[in-house]
Amino acid sequence: MNKIGFVTCVELGQACLSALVDEGIQVDLVITLPDQAAKAKSGRVYVDDFCNSHDIELLKSPNINDNAVIEAVQKHSIDWLFVIGWSQIVREELLNTPRLGVIGIHPTLLPQGRGRAAIPWAIIKGLKRTGVTMFKIDSGVDTGPILDQIEIALDENTTATTLYEQVNESHETLIRRNAARIMRGEIDAKVQDESLASEWPGRKPSDGDLTQCKTAEEALRLVRATTHPYPGAFFEQDNQRIIIWSAKLLPIGSAASEHSLAFEDGILSPIETTVDSNK
Repeated sequence: MNKIGFVTCVELGQACLSALVDEGIQVDLVITLPDQAAKAKSGRVYVDDFCNSHDIELLKSPNINDNAVIEAVQKHSIDWLFVIGWSQIVREELLNTPRLGVIGIHPTLLPQGRGRAAIPWAIIKGLKRTGVTMFKIDSGVDTGPILDQIEIALDENTTATTLYEQVNESHETLIRRNAARIMRGEIDAKVQDESLASEWPGRKPSDGDLTQCKTAEEALRLVRATTHPYPGAFFEQDNQRIIIWSAKLLPIGSAASEHSLAFEDGILSPIETTVDSNK
C-alpha cells in the first residue's frame, strides 16, 4: 500500500484531503503552516481536528522545503505527496524525496495559464473555456506531466464567484476519480505540449483600476473577474474609492446611474458598490 503525504493550509486543500480519505485512502502525514502564519490568507484553515480524528501525524512548518519537512517525508517513507492550496514552490530536494513523486492541481487547462491569478485571467481574457488540471509537479512552474483534466465552460455571466466555486468542485472531483488508480499505479501521464503553453502573471489589487480599461466590455469583464472573493474593480472619485462588485452595460445615451462610467462603446452601470473613503 502506498504511503501518502498531503500539504495544505486552505479550505480547498482540506476539502481535497477529506475527499481522499473518503475514497478509502490512508493518509500518513499532513503538513501545514504554523498557527500564526498567514492568518489573513483567504480560505485559511487549521487541520488539527481533522488529523486528530483520523489519526494522521501533523507537521507544522513555515516553509515546505524546510529540512523538517524532508525528514518527515523520509521518516514516513512517503510514496506520493499531494500539494494543494499552497503558494510556495516545491524545490528539487523535496520533489525527489517521495518515492513516486509530488502531485498538484492547477486551475487552468494546462499548458495554458501557467502561473498566477488563474480565475481572474480566464474571465479578463474572455475565454470560452477553462478548467482544472491534476499534474505531477516537476522543477518548473506548472510544467509537469498531466494526469487528468476537467473542462469548465465560461460565458458572459461567469463571475469570479461562480468560477471559484466550479474550480473548487473540480478539485474534489479530480481527487475522487483519480485516487484509486493512482494508488494502483495506473497513471497515464501526458507530457505538456510546449507549443500551446502560456504563462499568466500575478495580479495586485491595484490592477482592478477600471480607468485602465479601453471599452465598456473590458470594464465589465474586469468587474466580473475581480468580484468576491477578490478585492473588486474600482475607480477613484472625489477622494473616494468606488468598488464595483457587479454591473451591467448600457448603450451610449442611456440615463446614467450614480457611479456609472462612460466609454466610447457604452456605459458601465453599477449594480452593487462599496464606497471606501479611507483608501
